[in-house]
Amino acid sequence: MQKPDRRPSPCAARRLTITGQVQGVGFRPFVYRLAHQYGITGWVQNRRGEVRIVAEAAAPVLDRFVDNLLHAAPPLAKPVLAESTPVQTEGITAFTIKASDADSFAAVHVPPDYYTCPDCLQELHDSKDRRYRYPFINCTQCGPRYTLIKQLPYDRPNTSMVDFPLCPVCQDEYQNPLDRRFHAEPIACPQCGPRLEYVDIEQRIRGNEPALTQTLNALRNGKIVAVKGIGGYHLMCDAGNEQAVLRLRERKPRPAKPLAVMFPPRGDNELAAIREVAHLHPTEVNLLTDPARPIVLVDKKQNTGLANAIAPQLNQIGVFLPYSPLHHVLLADFGTPLVATSANISGEPVLTDNAVVEQRLSRVAEAYLHHDRPIVRPADDSVYRLIANTPRPLRLGRGYAPLELTLPQQLDEVVLAVGGQMKNTIALAWDRRLVISPHIGDLDSVRSLQVFEQVIADLQRLYEVQVQVIVADAHPGSASRRWAELSGRRCFPVLHHHAHAATLSLEYGDAKPWLVFTWDGVGYGNDDTLWGGEALYGRAGNWQRVASFRPFALPGGDKAGREPWRSAAALCWEVELAYQAPREHDLVYSAWQKRLNCPTTTAVGRLFDAAAAMIGLVNEASFEGQGPMWLEAMATSSTTASPLPLHRTDDDILRADWQPVLGWLRDDQLSLAERASRFHATLAATLVAKAEQLRDQFGEFQVGLSGGVFQNKLLTEQVMALLQKTGFEVYLPKTVPCNDGGLCAGQVMEYAQQQN
Repeated sequence: MQKPDRRPSPCAARRLTITGQVQGVGFRPFVYRLAHQYGITGWVQNRRGEVRIVAEAAAPVLDRFVDNLLHAAPPLAKPVLAESTPVQTEGITAFTIKASDADSFAAVHVPPDYYTCPDCLQELHDSKDRRYRYPFINCTQCGPRYTLIKQLPYDRPNTSMVDFPLCPVCQDEYQNPLDRRFHAEPIACPQCGPRLEYVDIEQRIRGNEPALTQTLNALRNGKIVAVKGIGGYHLMCDAGNEQAVLRLRERKPRPAKPLAVMFPPRGDNELAAIREVAHLHPTEVNLLTDPARPIVLVDKKQNTGLANAIAPQLNQIGVFLPYSPLHHVLLADFGTPLVATSANISGEPVLTDNAVVEQRLSRVAEAYLHHDRPIVRPADDSVYRLIANTPRPLRLGRGYAPLELTLPQQLDEVVLAVGGQMKNTIALAWDRRLVISPHIGDLDSVRSLQVFEQVIADLQRLYEVQVQVIVADAHPGSASRRWAELSGRRCFPVLHHHAHAATLSLEYGDAKPWLVFTWDGVGYGNDDTLWGGEALYGRAGNWQRVASFRPFALPGGDKAGREPWRSAAALCWEVELAYQAPREHDLVYSAWQKRLNCPTTTAVGRLFDAAAAMIGLVNEASFEGQGPMWLEAMATSSTTASPLPLHRTDDDILRADWQPVLGWLRDDQLSLAERASRFHATLAATLVAKAEQLRDQFGEFQVGLSGGVFQNKLLTEQVMALLQKTGFEVYLPKTVPCNDGGLCAGQVMEYAQQQN
């Protein structure tokens, strides 16, 4: 009988390059532990955005090692095997972690900020742990990233933690490859890390526990406290205290815009407190407990115990769970929900600096909870809404952005897309990479433009690329377009609604031609009018406008966005119906007759404004979209309606006439709910009727929905159901916002396709 071969398996060696999300997620110590588990020798090294590994072992062992590198990685890692090359064995006798190579070629992936992981939460609440109740606890699987990285590689000296030298105990953890805090760059403890400071009109109290105690006393006494978090400040108050919430609204001022609410977990049941006030769909449960911890809009129950002023006139509320250790300690001690709305001047980026927040919010906040860890750049909370049983982003921010997507084709130049005027985000694109920034805000103020410029400069520095061409909205008056033209770089203008349509091409591809309905407020069209109710046929880079709405002249231009009565008046005056403007009637009507500052528009968003004003919901809005949001909340989903009349113009545009809605919108014999419901159903039926006529003209296509109007859950779900019933494939963005927060991604797609 042949004896078994007891000779050792032949040794092989491989050089592996791992790209993807492998920075700041504990990937190198994971590789180290895995190598020791398999008895592999060699080394692992961080190389500015990628990880290089040289591994020596028997070939079958290396196969298993590589498989586990990709499929058993830490939860936050998203590794991609970019290279696996056989190399000569060197007889390496151990496995080590080499120092980062700062001179290697940059294939950088900047991680977003993460929630507090379960392991750190357990320590946070363990009275025997040295980090018990420490508001800045973190490890390789959690904590801030994007908001504290100054430059790459992602090492502590390159972060805002550079001024917090590690104590000996933290230093040992940081240097131990078997410790879960090995090279956790924000690592800290009460002896060596950041500290809290409480400030009010009478006192400044430094120290974690004293500052927390004073903050809790202030909140329990109904005060408004500006609390510094990971990506900026929140304005917080007791969500069950009606007077505190009303005072916050009065002081901010924010008369009606809904306020987000943060809920305390209860023991092992994170969602128990939220379930008391809201109905949760299983997908919403997954969203709320996702590591990104976004704000999620959910259906609220009656008699919740929350202040009525949190979301007036709405049937949904924005809820989220604590994501930083400071939030966890605050909410656990307070015991009930807290309003946690962005601390900013309306429309601006969230505030991040201790001194600035005291200066700029002195008339809003009654106390401050600061800390001394600098925030390098702001990142507001992400906001999601479930539409057609799928999570849809309304705002990309902390936890999700920077968001990296893959382009369908290679770019020959480094492209910067500067987005739109409202809900601005910017995108950086090169090779086949597209990186979208967190939400910046509306570019109407000096600070918004400062942050806009900072994010543009920071992303170029972090990803080590230099912009060569700038893609901007075609509107000559937009702040981002003006900035692009003054930059000295080549500027490539893209029509607003072409960019909206192109986001569908980015997410879903161009397997078939598209018919994309781009419905929103207003955007500049190539005929010098303000579009907003269009249907575009074709593909990214090659769109044909094929459908629209009857145009009308908007009295006051931009004012109409905040004064819905102007849209209502415009529709009535257009068809010679009487409409008494609530103020300056004769002056406004005279200007409208002479077409002075009365741009022509086809915007569906303005039709929603008009409907909200006509049925008496909103004449003057205190926030963008108030009229449409209140109109949606007033409506029900049970109504059916006929489409609006359609006719073809001389230039072959299929145009819908809104005039028939005016009669029943003004009919006081119908309830508000009936009129609001019928308005939604009419627009849904009109969209489908357009799609059917255009299918007869063009043949088969896939239908896309893009633009801010499709944030409306009721309208969008009606539209999608009707389209699917009629045999259409229908798509709505789910990776980038369908509103102007997604424009930058569509701008890149338009540029890329037109260069082919």
